Amino acid sequence: MLLAIALCPLWVPHWWESNRNKLAVSLLLGVPILALYAARRPGALLSMAEDYLSFIVLLAGLFAISGGILLRGDLAATPRTNTAFLALGSVLASFVGTTGASMLLIRPILQTNRERTRVRHTIVFFIFLVSNIGGMLTPLGDPPLFLGYLQGVPFTWTFRLWAHWGLQVVALLALYLVWDRREYTREPVAALRRDREHLEPLRVQGVPNIVALGLVVLAVALLQAPWRETVIVAVGALSLWRTPQTIRRANGFTTYPIVEVAVLFAGIFLTMIPALELLRSRGGELGVREPWHFFWASGILSSFLDNAPTYLTFLALGQGLGQAREIVGVSHAILAAISVGAVSMGANSYIGNAPNFMVKSIAEQQGVTMPSFFGYMLYSGAILVPLFVVVTVVFFV
Repeated sequence: MLLAIALCPLWVPHWWESNRNKLAVSLLLGVPILALYAARRPGALLSMAEDYLSFIVLLAGLFAISGGILLRGDLAATPRTNTAFLALGSVLASFVGTTGASMLLIRPILQTNRERTRVRHTIVFFIFLVSNIGGMLTPLGDPPLFLGYLQGVPFTWTFRLWAHWGLQVVALLALYLVWDRREYTREPVAALRRDREHLEPLRVQGVPNIVALGLVVLAVALLQAPWRETVIVAVGALSLWRTPQTIRRANGFTTYPIVEVAVLFAGIFLTMIPALELLRSRGGELGVREPWHFFWASGILSSFLDNAPTYLTFLALGQGLGQAREIVGVSHAILAAISVGAVSMGANSYIGNAPNFMVKSIAEQQGVTMPSFFGYMLYSGAILVPLFVVVTVVFFV
């Protein structure tokens, strides 16, 4: 299932665009597991179904509500302005999700930089920070952390990752500021003149949806299933009903992305049931035992496979080691390593996290020439891998 997600966009991109075809793959690979567990272990199947429903309800709620918030404006595309955009996105991602923050901010930053000729690096850093690393501080930020929450990790536990988040965000923002200042000096004079002539202050439309996001955060933090899901569905439905369609059209809002996530994760959740049970019972035989092992192992897989099931895989592996059971059957250090690895290293490739490809597609629609699949990995290899080595030395050795 994970190989299909990783390779089909490269091998059969046009065929893979159809959500119907993705559903066919999920059914082909998931139905045998469904039949086996329905006959022999219906309890395990029911437990996974509950986790899947909670997972999809949260993502759909955040997706619907954030799609009703529109940022308009065209600021001066200076290095300081662009860095401020990235910093804002790095904070928002933890509270509205990496997908929500990416969809909320990518169009304003493209609009702001439309007169500039050197924009590619800005979008690459946007993917690093807003679409991935920024979503580390709450279970709302990135799907793997919410799956951890469903497995019993307390809602506030992820605030322990503030130092890991802060080191990476500050380092990347500082590097970006230096990089963009260099690129800014190379811009044609005519481009900078046009940029200064076409200014428009930022305006926010759909303000009630900001309140709705706050309600979702409170529901996740304070309520348990099924009341949590009931509140999220109600707030999301109210957002869809009350938000003017002009706002959603301006945001390019469609149901395609959330349907894609729903059909793919149906197959992922089904096929992961026996894999997780195997890892819990035999995981100690694989030789992954130290926090830095978990950081790199979960991170490398998250670079090319979806980081949510990768997180669950290594959580199950950690539970199978029989070490300190400080939280959900593992130590705090190992859980931090899995969490930081899965969230951060999703930025290593376009297929590491769902928003990565969405941001790339929107940027290309706006005329930005983005790096190829392997071209992007040259950026991530040169910038992120050394940063992850520093993170390893500081936190996990």
